[in-house]
Order: sequence, then C-alpha cells, then structure tokens
Amino acid sequence: MIRKLPRWINSNRKATASLALLAVVVAVNALAFMHAHAMTHFAVDGERTGGPASLSTWQKAKVLLTGVRLPKPRISETPAEFGLSYHVHRFTSETGIEYEAWHVPCPESQGLCVLFHGYGRCKSSLLGEAQAWRELGYETLLVDFRGAGGSSGRETSIGFHEADDVVAACEFARRELTDEPPLLCGRSMGAVAVLRAVAKNDLEVKALIVESPFDRLVSTSENRFYAMGLPAFPFAQLLVFWGGVQHGYSGFEHNPVEYAEDVDCPVLLINGTLDSRVTQEQARSVFENLAGRKQLVFFEGVGHESCQAADAQKWTRCVAEFLRQAGD
Repeated sequence: MIRKLPRWINSNRKATASLALLAVVVAVNALAFMHAHAMTHFAVDGERTGGPASLSTWQKAKVLLTGVRLPKPRISETPAEFGLSYHVHRFTSETGIEYEAWHVPCPESQGLCVLFHGYGRCKSSLLGEAQAWRELGYETLLVDFRGAGGSSGRETSIGFHEADDVVAACEFARRELTDEPPLLCGRSMGAVAVLRAVAKNDLEVKALIVESPFDRLVSTSENRFYAMGLPAFPFAQLLVFWGGVQHGYSGFEHNPVEYAEDVDCPVLLINGTLDSRVTQEQARSVFENLAGRKQLVFFEGVGHESCQAADAQKWTRCVAEFLRQAGD
C-alpha cells in the first residue's frame, strides 16, 4: 500500500492538493481552538506564561504549539496589607455564579466606587486604586469576576459574560451598601465589561472610569500577535471565532467601540501612550463614540498596566477633576 502511494499521488495531483489543503485548514483551526480554550479556561495550578516581551524565541515557538498556561488568579494580598479595614462579602447571581468581593469603608464617604479587574487578574490587583479612592473620600467594593480569586468557576469570556457580573455586583451594592448610584471603575477587561453592562442593561450609575478598554475583540487579539512578532491574519480571526463558539457568543460582535454609543453617563477614559494591547487610536475610537459627557487622558510612557500605579499623582488629579465636573 505504501509503495503505491507515490504513484497515486502522481496520478491524482488535484485530489492530493485538495487533501493537503484540507489537512492544513483542519490543523490551523484545531490549533486556534486549543489556543482559545487555553486563554479562556484557567488551569488548576502551575506557572503563568509570561508576556511576549519576556519570552525567548524558543519559548514563543513553544507557546504557539502548546498554548498559554493561565492558572486561576489567586488572592495575593488583602486590603490589610495596605492598611485598609475591609469586609468580605459573598453573593450569588441568578444563574448560580458565586462572587466574592471586598468592601473597603471610608469615614464620611462621598459615595461608593465598584472596582473591576483585568484579564487574568483578581481583586488583589485593585488594592492600589482602592487606597487612592479612599484618599479621595470614597468607599470601594472590589469584585472578583467569575473564575477569578474567590469567585466560582474557572473560565473567562474576555468581558462578554463578565458584564453580567458587573450587573450582579451593582445590584448587590444597591441592596446592601448604598442607596445612591455607584461609580464604576474597570481596568482592561474590567473596563470592557463595565461598558457592555451599562450599554446593555438599565443600570443607574453616577459615572464611569474606564482604563484601557480595547475597541474590538479582534483588534486586541491582533495586537497580541504583533507583540509576538507574528502576522495576525488569519490566526487572530480564528482565535476570536473559536473563543466565541466556546463561550456562546460571537466574538466579532464583542466591540466596546459599539457599546460606547449606548453609554450616556459621564465617562473618564484613561490609557497609556505605550500600551501595545490597546493603541492610542483604538482608545480614541471608543472615546469618540461615547454618547455622554466624557474626558480622555493619556499617561505618557505607560504601557498596558495600572495608570494609578505608574503615576499616582496624575491619576489622582485627573480623577478628582473628572468627579468635580461630573458633579456640576
């Protein structure tokens, strides 16, 4: 049989080419499916794959073949390490998801700000902002999205279903912590979830502070390939397609630039000038579509990281000024 194979190939060249092309298509899609699963399903344990800038050529090749490793984000610090008193709260959504959140009170509070973390992180990453908000006179509620920290599950949908987590957290806050509409503050994926939640639901909020929201899911996927020094097409599109299939939505319709059109409350949008995940152009496209009062502030020399941690004084100034204008 094996000896006859070369003869068959020579006499059936079109069929051979078609089969080879089919094999390539199947292999590429299988690889994209595997990567999408690895990026949206947290591992039980192990070491997290580093960012593209920290990987050697060999490590990048390995990641391309095996996918990233993303352990479930765990609590690394509590408000106590920042000198903040706090209360642990747990609440459940209508769909049975169990959430964990920290409430950091503030004497003579001017209001409540609900904080939401980024992709692959948990509420521990928001402690710097919680401390800054307290200094501004606001109490905070730091929330773990589904799959992160003390919340149930091991999956993330890159901000799509997390919008429901934002709604659940706001409902809990209005029920248990405050009679006033809260401020919402989200970073990266948290910003995306906040924009989607406000656009798609009848949420009563005072204002939004959103940091580094991508404009389109396919755009931020493409940016990850560029950071690896690789062409994005068609791999970014396949990643978005299969990720959406795995989580029950169309990734090509998960676009904060479109959500922004239905957000009419005051919004402060913050972004770093060196952010490779969300470019200045992409941040501006989201900002321009916001329907209400809005401000855009860029942090010079800052990448895809906490702008508050990078430049605390500037962050405090721009947030305080925004709150003053939003209250006018």
